[in-house]
Amino acid sequence: MWRRLIYHPEVNYALRQTLVLCLPVAIGWLLGDLQKGLLFSLVPACCNIAGLDTPHKRFFKRLIVGGALFAFSSFLIQYLGNHQVPLPATLFVMALLLGVTGEISPLHGRLLPASLIAAIFTLSLAGRMAIWVPPMLYILGTIWYGVFNWFWLWLWKEQPMRETLSLLYRELADYCEAKYSMLTQLTDPEKALPPLLARQQKAVDLITTCYQQMHMLAAGRDNHHQRLTRAFQVALDLQEHIAVSLHQPEEVQKLVEQSHAEAVIRWNARTIAARLRELADDILYHKLPGRFSMDKQLHALEKIARQHPDNPVGHFCSYHFSRISRLLRHQRPLYKRDLMADRQRRLPLLPAIKSYLSLRSAALRTAGRFAVMLTFASSLALFFHLPKPYWLLMTIMFVSQNGYSATRVRIQHRALGTLAGLTVAALTLRFQVPEPIVLLVMLVITLVSYLFIRKYYGLATIGFTVTAVYSLQLLSLNGADFLLPRLLDTLMGCLIAFAGMIWLWPQWQSGLLRQNAHDALEVWQEALQLLLGSEQNPEKLAYQRMRANQAHNALFNSLNQAMQEPGFDPSYLADMKLWVTHGQFIVEHINAMTILAREHTMLTPSLAERYLQSCEIALQRCQQRLEYDGPGSESNVLESQGEFSQGPVTIMERHIRRILDHLSVMHTISSLAWTTRPHHGNWLSRKLRKSS
Repeated sequence: MWRRLIYHPEVNYALRQTLVLCLPVAIGWLLGDLQKGLLFSLVPACCNIAGLDTPHKRFFKRLIVGGALFAFSSFLIQYLGNHQVPLPATLFVMALLLGVTGEISPLHGRLLPASLIAAIFTLSLAGRMAIWVPPMLYILGTIWYGVFNWFWLWLWKEQPMRETLSLLYRELADYCEAKYSMLTQLTDPEKALPPLLARQQKAVDLITTCYQQMHMLAAGRDNHHQRLTRAFQVALDLQEHIAVSLHQPEEVQKLVEQSHAEAVIRWNARTIAARLRELADDILYHKLPGRFSMDKQLHALEKIARQHPDNPVGHFCSYHFSRISRLLRHQRPLYKRDLMADRQRRLPLLPAIKSYLSLRSAALRTAGRFAVMLTFASSLALFFHLPKPYWLLMTIMFVSQNGYSATRVRIQHRALGTLAGLTVAALTLRFQVPEPIVLLVMLVITLVSYLFIRKYYGLATIGFTVTAVYSLQLLSLNGADFLLPRLLDTLMGCLIAFAGMIWLWPQWQSGLLRQNAHDALEVWQEALQLLLGSEQNPEKLAYQRMRANQAHNALFNSLNQAMQEPGFDPSYLADMKLWVTHGQFIVEHINAMTILAREHTMLTPSLAERYLQSCEIALQRCQQRLEYDGPGSESNVLESQGEFSQGPVTIMERHIRRILDHLSVMHTISSLAWTTRPHHGNWLSRKLRKSS
């Protein structure tokens, strides 16, 4: 019981965040200096946003860089303020100066908002203490935060990676169960496939997160990491076999009508899903897996395959379920692979600065958006004679996310949560409660808020708003005066952030759909070149297969976000949704061909070369249609396949021909979608990429 409690992801995270915040408060209260303890406990907010609690092989180096930037930002805003430099100019320069961190790497990019929040929070302390005290507070607070998290992660044996792996196994279980429970519904792919596609993409997202965590941990150097690495390799093999699709609904329907295959296949799928969920719990709660066997289920499936030798469905399910059973029974990957091939590179500082100075830099656009929003908000505060508009500025920083949809949801939760929290605080401030009881209630509220923050940000905001009001009440006995101004600041900050996300260099995902589709076609072409080339290296094939899945995942996520954005033609997005659906079929065929290539079920060199040429022509036609709005070749690539029809068609050929069919349909869809594209912004350019 205690394992399920202490290792539960939300409980473990809430305990860690609550302790790192509340221990300084408790120590300050015991030493008779509660004010210093409360101020010290606010530093972890900056560290959280900067991702300094992320397990990393350069953990302490990132702490040093983060603490130095926090202290520098805190000192600079005070120094320039003392020399009568206007606050809007200070924030504008600081945002553009710190924005170069986003060019180094995405993880370093999180230092930009964290450093700006450190500077903004310093506004509330300026004039109340010496200029060196806030920077020293950030340095000591970052040291405390880093030491505590290092000890916690060492104590719990790299719990973050276990949590991700556990989620991955659960997602694979849900996907397997859902996929084989819809056997007879695949005749209508437009309704049956989107839910399966969403589950598949969640699994690929978690695989990408696992890759990132392993690179950060240098996972091959530690025995604990090696066990987790093996579990991840098993998950990759499982995803490969679960994601493979036969996609012959007519044959499935025929087999279901002729036998009890549907019940047997679902029996196998449910057994696999139950074992995957059991393994997910074992990984999360540090338990050794029990014995497993599904021989009865496999024998029943093999019997159906023998009774219907002309139907490929039984053989297909028997083959893949037997491989999955072997993986689940032995808990060893089917073959070795180099997981560190996809090493994340960091851009050195000087090249990062050079890249940052380009107008095409995404980091520069992000920093510019923050700079303009903070400049406008601080100018508005000066106009209304607000001396320290830190709450307004921090609201902008907290609700601003990478995309339109995420920012909109965060704004809604922030505004409603703040309103509810201020209402609760206003009602409870009337009671004269002793200080120890207030601190105890704040501790409980903080713990409960962190339990909900990752899934229900609005509920967590209620708790954090209440604790913020009571912190001010304990610091300066003016919590009641804080209520109405902070509500107005929150609403103004949310409006400014929303306007900035819409009008200041917005990253509209619908505008990126063409680029992401082009990138996916390029990755698929590289995968087919490896599969149909002369050298079938298992490690390269496995890596390229995951790249194909990830490229399609990026396209799918862009489409989902684009469908929530304002001002775009729904008919265009509907066409692109169909395009993405056919792309998913290509990914599934690449998954299946990777398995066949690894088991040396290949074509003759001359036949493979001819098929590769046909695939490349079809892919390039799709790319040209995405790149250029002009007359394209309407000839059918399949017309040249008459020479391929001599003799029996192998399984590999069947997959290639289906890929060509899907590419032909995708080319037609691209032609139709172009007429309903948006007619503003980057869409006014007829070409996707500028010629070099």
